[in-house]
Amino acid sequence: MASRYRTWVTIRYRCTACGNLTRFDVVETTTVRAFHHFTVGGELTIESPEVVRHTVESVDCRWCGHGRSVEVIDEATA
Repeated sequence: MASRYRTWVTIRYRCTACGNLTRFDVVETTTVRAFHHFTVGGELTIESPEVVRHTVESVDCRWCGHGRSVEVIDEATA
């Protein structure tokens, strides 16, 4: 169900230690408010999802194995 709430984030990362631009482990917490509509038969339809809070907890480089050198790439310079 969580994938229904996913918005495609335009945030890009770069590891300044190894140059990685493509592989990161990202831990995120998202709180969503949505209308749950159940049919009489019990089937669920989720309507009007709204992201109330979104927090990136950590970003680790898949190549180096740590997040000490990971930085956010500014869209203007990407």
